[in-house]
Amino acid sequence: MDPYGWLRDRQDPRVIAHLEEENRRTARAMRHTEPLQDSLYREMLGRLQETDRSAPVRLDGYFYYRRSEAGRQYPVWCRRLGSMDADEEVLLDANRLTEGHDFLELGVFEPSPDHRYLAYSFDTDGSEAYTLRIKDLRTGTLLPESFSGTANSAAWANDSRTLLFAQHDEAKRPHRVLRHQLGSDPASVVLVHEELDPAFYASVTRTATRQYLLIVLESAITSEVRYVEADNPGQDLRAFRARRNGIEYSVDHHEHGFLVRTNQGAENFRLMLVEPGADTEIELVPHRSDVRLDDVVAFQDHIVVTEREAGLTQVRVLDLNAGTSHRIPVSETVYSLRVGHNPVYDSRTFRYVYSSLVTPEAIVDYDMVTRQSVVAKQEPVQGGYHSKDYRTERIHAVAEDGTAIPISLVYRRDLPLDGGNPCLLTGYGAYGASLEAEFSAPVLSLLDRGFVYAIAHVRGGGELGESWHKQGKMLDKRNTFTDFVSCAEHLTRAGYTTSDRLAIRGRSAGGLLIGAVVNMRPDLFAVVVMAVPFVDVANTMLDPSIPLTVLEYEEWGDPRNPEHLDYIRSYSPYDNLKSGSYPHILVTTGLNDPRVQYWEPARWVAKLRSLKTDDNRLLLRVDLEAGHRGASGRYETLHERAFESAFLVDLLARPEPHSDDPSLAHAEEQPEVAAALRPGKP
Repeated sequence: MDPYGWLRDRQDPRVIAHLEEENRRTARAMRHTEPLQDSLYREMLGRLQETDRSAPVRLDGYFYYRRSEAGRQYPVWCRRLGSMDADEEVLLDANRLTEGHDFLELGVFEPSPDHRYLAYSFDTDGSEAYTLRIKDLRTGTLLPESFSGTANSAAWANDSRTLLFAQHDEAKRPHRVLRHQLGSDPASVVLVHEELDPAFYASVTRTATRQYLLIVLESAITSEVRYVEADNPGQDLRAFRARRNGIEYSVDHHEHGFLVRTNQGAENFRLMLVEPGADTEIELVPHRSDVRLDDVVAFQDHIVVTEREAGLTQVRVLDLNAGTSHRIPVSETVYSLRVGHNPVYDSRTFRYVYSSLVTPEAIVDYDMVTRQSVVAKQEPVQGGYHSKDYRTERIHAVAEDGTAIPISLVYRRDLPLDGGNPCLLTGYGAYGASLEAEFSAPVLSLLDRGFVYAIAHVRGGGELGESWHKQGKMLDKRNTFTDFVSCAEHLTRAGYTTSDRLAIRGRSAGGLLIGAVVNMRPDLFAVVVMAVPFVDVANTMLDPSIPLTVLEYEEWGDPRNPEHLDYIRSYSPYDNLKSGSYPHILVTTGLNDPRVQYWEPARWVAKLRSLKTDDNRLLLRVDLEAGHRGASGRYETLHERAFESAFLVDLLARPEPHSDDPSLAHAEEQPEVAAALRPGKP
C-alpha cells in the first residue's frame, strides 16, 4: 500500500502537474539565490575556453578532432587529410542535430575503414534510445536508412559497406546485434545474435588488428565473446569460450594470438595469450591479490595494461621484442589516469588522460620506446588558475570493522584547518566502479569560498580491487553506508569541518548511498544533494520490466529470494524514512531517465515531506526534457552546476569568492601542467 504509487504513471496528467509544481516550489525557495547563481555561472563560464579544439587522433592519414565555438552548446566533429595544416572537413555539427530539441547526446561515432562513410547515432530526449544514421562523407549526404531504438554500440566490417550494431528491447536492454548492408532496405537487416537471457547485454566492437568483429555478451558477473572475421562478416559466429557462471573475460587480438583478460582462478584478473589452434596458454600478467588488472590495449610491439594498486591507476608497458616491462612514472600521490583513444595498432605511442584534484586534464602521448611523455592537449582553465594555490592529499578513516577507508581531499592551501570550514563529501560505492580524484573546474567556485572537497572511496567501488567491490554488494551492502559515515565522522574529528557545516552528495547509485546514510545519521549532516538517486531499491528490484533490474540482481540481490528482499528493505532509503528532523535536501531527476526512473526521487520527496518535522528545505528539481545525465549542452550543464553550488553556498559559506572573479575579460590562463607528470616532482 503506497500512497505515492500513482506517481509512476507518466501518462496521468496529474503526474506532470505534480512535477511542475515541485519545480515551481523549488524556484520560489531558490529565488533569493538567483544573483548568487548568476555569479557562480559567470565564474564557471569564465574558466571555460569557449572556442577550443581537442587533441587530434591520427588514423590512416586523417587527423580526426572536434572543436567548440563560443556561444554554441555542442561540438563540431572534423578531420583533415595529411596534416593539421590541410583544409578542414566538417563531418558532423552536433548543434544542427538539436534543432527542435532541448537535449542531445551523441552515441556511436564510427568512420568506415575506407573513411568514406560515418555511422553516428544520437538521442534527443535522454532516454538513451539512439537513432542510427549513416553519412556519405564524399558527397556530404545522408543515406536514406535510419534505425531507431539502437544502443551505443556499432562496428564496421573491413569492406566499409557492412555495419553491425546493437538494438534495444522494450526494457532498453541491448539484446540484439544486427547486420546492415549499405544501400539495402533497412527492413532487411540480418539478425546476427539475439540474447534471450535478460541478465545479459549485447554489444559489438572490433579488435585492435581490425581482423575480427566481436559480439560481447555480459551480465554483472559473467561474460561471453563471439566473433567473426572482419573480412567475412556474413559467416556464422564462433564462441571464443562458452559462458560459465561467475567467469568474466574480455578479448582483443594480436598477431601472436588472442589476448584474454579473465578472472578464472584470478579474482583480480590476469592476462593470457591464447594462440589459435594451440592447446597451451601463455600467462603474460599473473594474478596478484593486491593489484587489479583493469584494461588491456594491444599494439604491434607492445601491450599496455592498466592496473589499480592502493586505490590508484598505474600503467604497465610490456615490450614484446625485449621481453621486459615498465611502468609509466607519475609523481602526484593523488590523481586520475585513464586510457585515451588508441586506434592505431602499429603505433609506438600510447595515449592516456591524466588529471588530479589540482591538475587540469591533460592528453598525454607516451613513446613506449624512448619512454618520453608529450602533453598533446591540456585543458585550458581561464581566470588565473594556479595549482600551487590548492592542496590535495589522501587520508584514511577507520570503518566499524577496522578497515581503512581512503578519502581524497582538496582545499585552498591558505585555508586554516580549524574545524570551521564547510565541506562537501561525495561518494558512490557500487558496481566495482572507482570514484576518481580528477580535476573539476566548477569545484573551484566552492574551494575559493572556503570549502573542503572530499571523496570517500567506500567499499562497493573498485578502488582497492575486486574484494573491495564484493565487500560492499549484495548481503554486505551496508558496509558502503557505514564506511561513508566513518569518513564523515573522521573529517569532523580531524578538524576539516563540523557536522553543522558538512554537506554530502551522491549521484545515481551514489544517491542510494546518500539516502541510506541520511536515514541512519540525519544529525551528522547539514546539507544533502541527491542527483538522480536510486532510492526505492526494493520496489525497483521487484519490477523486471524496468531497465537494468534483472542485470543488477548480482549487485543488489534477487528479491525473489526472501533473505535478499529482507536485506534490501533494511536499507532501502524509501522504505526507511521516518518521522523526525532531516538536513536541508536538494533532489534532482530527469523525466526521461531510463536508469533511475523519475518516480523514485519524486515519491521519496513526497513521502519525506509528510514525515519530516523540521523547517529545513526539501526541494525537488525535475528536468522535463532530459534523462539520467542531466542537461546535455555545455552552457546548460554549467547552469545546473551553478544552481547546485548556490544551494550549498547559500546554506554553508559566504557568497563572495576568495580570488578575483575569473569571468573578467583577458583572464590569465594557468601555467602548463606537464610538470606534474615528471618523475621526482615534490
